[in-house]
Amino acid sequence: MKKKPHAKSPNLLHGSANLLTLGCTHNPMSPTNYAVRGIPTLILFKDGKPASTQVGALPKSRLKDWISTQI
Repeated sequence: MKKKPHAKSPNLLHGSANLLTLGCTHNPMSPTNYAVRGIPTLILFKDGKPASTQVGALPKSRLKDWISTQI
């Protein structure tokens, strides 16, 4: 599974979490494994397990709020 750091994560999260991009085209089993129903789908993992899911694009401020309430 190819994962790469998201380009804006250092400025957005200030080191509180890692934001990775996983392309469904290069990882065709990932959508099935994580019940992805739309793109983009954001999955927050805690201790290696999915803890929260957000489907659809969010503005930067709402994305920060969603992440901060989950970690």
